[in-house]
Amino acid sequence: MYQYQNSGYFAQAPGMMEELCEQELLELGATNTRIAYRGVDFKADKSSLYKINYTSRLLSRVLAPLVTFHCRSTNALMKAAEKIRWEEIFSLNKTFAISASVAKSQITNSLYASQVLKDGIADYFRSKFGKRPNVNTTNPDVRFNLHIEKDTAVISLDTSGESLHKRGYRLLAGEAPMQETLAAAIIRLSKWDGDNPLWDCMCGSGTILCEALMHYCRIPAQKLRKNFGFFYLPDFDLKIWEKVKEDCDKKIRPLPKGLIVGSDKSQKVIDVAKSNLSRLPFGDAVDLSCHPFQHVKQFENGTLITNPPYGIRLGEIEEVRTLYKELGDFIKTKCNGSSAFIYTGNPELRKSIGLKTSKRIPLVNGKLEGVLFQIDSYEGSKKKKWRDHGKTKSER
Repeated sequence: MYQYQNSGYFAQAPGMMEELCEQELLELGATNTRIAYRGVDFKADKSSLYKINYTSRLLSRVLAPLVTFHCRSTNALMKAAEKIRWEEIFSLNKTFAISASVAKSQITNSLYASQVLKDGIADYFRSKFGKRPNVNTTNPDVRFNLHIEKDTAVISLDTSGESLHKRGYRLLAGEAPMQETLAAAIIRLSKWDGDNPLWDCMCGSGTILCEALMHYCRIPAQKLRKNFGFFYLPDFDLKIWEKVKEDCDKKIRPLPKGLIVGSDKSQKVIDVAKSNLSRLPFGDAVDLSCHPFQHVKQFENGTLITNPPYGIRLGEIEEVRTLYKELGDFIKTKCNGSSAFIYTGNPELRKSIGLKTSKRIPLVNGKLEGVLFQIDSYEGSKKKKWRDHGKTKSER
C-alpha cells in the first residue's frame, strides 16, 4: 500500500490562498482538510480526487505521497528509491521528471537531491529490465515530487501533471500576465455570479475575462488538458474518471452576449485576448473593444474587475499614479451602483485612487506580493439586478 491510500493528499496552494483553497477543496468533495504551509492536507475518494484536478480553479498541484522516510544522506534516498515498485506507476516507454525542495536538512541542494532520486529510479529499472526510462524536464508523462524538511523526506506522485494554473487557453501573454489561479481567486472573492455585467477595463491578454467566462459557464478549469498525473496512480480507475468528466461537462452552459466585457487602449493586446478566448467554449460571446476606459460614458450596476499596470514595466511611477487617479475618478463619477475590484502589485498606489476601500485582501501573483482592493460605488438604493433581454437568472 502506498502512503496516499491511507493518509490522503497534499494540495499546493498559491501564495496567501490557503484558506480559499481549503474552501474550494471542501466544495469539491475533499474531507479531513487541514491547512499547512503553502497548502492543504486532505482526504478524498477517487471520484473527488479526479474532480478536484479537473475542476479546481485555485490549486497549483495535488500530490499523492508514496513514501515518507528519515533522510540524512543521499544513501538513504537511494535505498528508499529501490523499495518503490516504480513499474506499477509507469513503464519504460514513458518519460518522467522530478521536482525537489529541501529545507533545514543535511541534504542542502535540491537539484542534487532530484538527481540522486532520478538515478535511483533509473537504477531500479535497469536492474529489473536491463533498460531505464528517459527523463523529460519540459513535458514528461509523469512527474514526481521530492520534499526534504528537517531530514524527513516525502516522495510523491504529482496527480495534476502540469501545474493546474496552466489551463491551455493562454498561448500568448501580455507584459505582466496575471496568473490564472489568481484571476480565478479574484472572481471568487468578488462573488460575481452573472447577475450583472462584468467588465475588465484594462484587460490585457484577457486572463480575468477567460476565468470569468469559465466560472459563469461552469467550464472545468482543465477542460483543455489531455494528460493528468492521476492516470499513473497504481489504483487509477478509468470508468470513474470518465463518469466524473462526463458529469462535469454536462453542467457547462452558454454565455449571454454582453454579460462579460473587456477593453484596453492597445489593439495589440485586444488581439491577444481574442486569441486566448477563442480556445474556450463561448469565447466569442465576450465583447472586446479597443479604447481607454476614460472614453466610456458610464458603467452602472455592474462589476468592474481589473489589474492595472503598477509601474515595474510601465516606466515612470508618476504616470501610473495619474492612471490610478483617473481610474478612481471614473469609478466615482461613472460607475454608480457598481463594485470595483482592483488588483495591484504595488499596494501604495491605492492612495492615488482617492476612494474609500471596503476590503483589502493580500494576494500573491507569482513572486509579487500585491493587494486586491474593493470599492463600492453605491448611491441611494442597492444596485439593480442585471437582466439579459428581460430574462431573470433562473430563466437563463
